[in-house]
Amino acid sequence: MNGFHYDTSDASGTDVLGHVLAELLPDGTTVALYGTLGAGKTRLVQAIAAAAGVERREVISPTFVLVQEYHGRRSLCHIDAYRLRDEDEFEQLGPDEFLESDAVTLIEWADRIAGCLPKQRVEIEIEITGSHARRFRITAVGDRYVPVVAACEKRLRQ
Repeated sequence: MNGFHYDTSDASGTDVLGHVLAELLPDGTTVALYGTLGAGKTRLVQAIAAAAGVERREVISPTFVLVQEYHGRRSLCHIDAYRLRDEDEFEQLGPDEFLESDAVTLIEWADRIAGCLPKQRVEIEIEITGSHARRFRITAVGDRYVPVVAACEKRLRQ
């Protein structure tokens, strides 16, 4: 199995998921985030960053600057593809610098640059299931992250 889902009833569940991901994602992992406007993509990035030692209030959606880098106990690269016209515009940003670094790279609106994503990655789809409730579908794409996703599931089910 290469994926699972995790249901939360409020933002504290997102914080738990962020903590687990910050602990278990290896350096150099790319995480593709999917979900509608307001689903909680930035909120999950904030939770991961906080667990990695970055001040939560420093983490904002990088919609207008497209890329933000954060350094705590771990390095994070936060990309927001919402305003990109197409994959060519993303390629002009020089994404290899981020996608091939030791940072954990978190990409909001990853569906807009699907053809540019690494073949090995973690995908997280966020679905709104209530006013504060969310369903996270966490999937390993490629063999490299199957054990990581399995470890996340095990930790969240304890």
